[in-house]
Amino acid sequence: MTHSGTILTKRRRRGYLAASVSAAMLALSGCGAGDGDSASDGEESRKSSSAAASSRTEVGALTPRIVLAHDGGVTTLDSSDGEVVDETDVGGYARLNPAGDGRTVMVSAGSTITPYDTGLIARAHGDHFHYYTQDPTQLPEAAISAEEPGHVVPHGDRTATFADGTGQITVFDPSSLAEGTLGKTVGTRTDAPHHGVAVPLSDGSLLHTVGTEEDRHAVVVEDAEGTVTAKTEDCPGVHGEAAAKATGGGGDVITLGCENGPVMYKDGAFHKIDVTEDFQRSGNQKGHDDSPVVLTDYKVEKDPEGGIERPTTVGLLDTRDGSFDTVDLGSEYWFRSLDRGPDGEALVLTADGELNILDPESGKVLHETTVAEKWTEPDQWQEPGPMLSVADGTAFVVDPENKKLTMVDIETGEAYEELDLPEVPHEIEVTTGTPSGEYEVTSGSP
Repeated sequence: MTHSGTILTKRRRRGYLAASVSAAMLALSGCGAGDGDSASDGEESRKSSSAAASSRTEVGALTPRIVLAHDGGVTTLDSSDGEVVDETDVGGYARLNPAGDGRTVMVSAGSTITPYDTGLIARAHGDHFHYYTQDPTQLPEAAISAEEPGHVVPHGDRTATFADGTGQITVFDPSSLAEGTLGKTVGTRTDAPHHGVAVPLSDGSLLHTVGTEEDRHAVVVEDAEGTVTAKTEDCPGVHGEAAAKATGGGGDVITLGCENGPVMYKDGAFHKIDVTEDFQRSGNQKGHDDSPVVLTDYKVEKDPEGGIERPTTVGLLDTRDGSFDTVDLGSEYWFRSLDRGPDGEALVLTADGELNILDPESGKVLHETTVAEKWTEPDQWQEPGPMLSVADGTAFVVDPENKKLTMVDIETGEAYEELDLPEVPHEIEVTTGTPSGEYEVTSGSP
């Protein structure tokens, strides 16, 4: 059973608060004094930053925290009221990625990828949960050295980082971050550095790109011993990856963007996706664990005027049969425009200021919600532009030009709350404290 979080519509907020308070009351009645922290909780506290651990407070419910990367650092807000809960200085241009535990954000800057604990904690205790908040903090002991840090990809119960400057891949279990460490890591290195990506697979294998700084067109899967079990060389300019719902033989389904149509890894082998164009690039993709359809951008200009193609069409790649449909939204978008909803909805933020919520199976636009003024893609990808992040059934949409953030209920398309932002962000991540991004309670809980 899943409860919507405290940031949804007023009706849903009241329903969740009631459930959360009931859960908290059950926790108090069902646990003896001093039972609030289990032994594992105590161990976690001892190993965490002393400042963060000392600020830990039990609460009746969690509200998502909004992490913004901007010039000079990272700022974290409470989504319920926009209050700043932390400001951390970061040198250089900072990028944000989910760590995979629902609580930690990986901050890439300089030659390091540093976990940043946003301080939201949901602890299972028998048939119910306890909720805690604490001050956000960096976890320097878990930092990963990565020259030219690139993609960070959580998949299943592991997360992989890729260092473009060296080709170094580091795989770790994000649950270890609760103790302030990476735990046991697995490392490997590609033959040559390149702008690449790695995806940990459920059977212990590792999918990763192969290439050089000048050319990349191959993707391989290696088992735990480093033996190549699958390979494709038909993916020029490989960039962008997504995981879809497991179908067919039940193993991992991974798609990657190329410049001649995507490739798909399924049933232990690579499959080429047919496209009608000579040049077709889907270098930005968003998947969902419960959807066999992958949302992609859809570019068809090999040498666009000014170096930037501004497409209006998105792709819907059905991994069940390899079909690739398109939807023209009539307005341009960019790589920060794509995300997925809790039930696999396809979200696209377009330059007419609309958040488009699509049914991924039919391509039908379910909702169009005004969330920003009209905009156009910046000339440099590092510059701030409209963007979004999804958590607990809500799309958090940033309009940096006006320093505004709008929250949209994905199920209804209702824009229900707006916050003023203290900084002009160039990236956003939202955490809930749970890996799924939803608040879940086990069977038998209130």
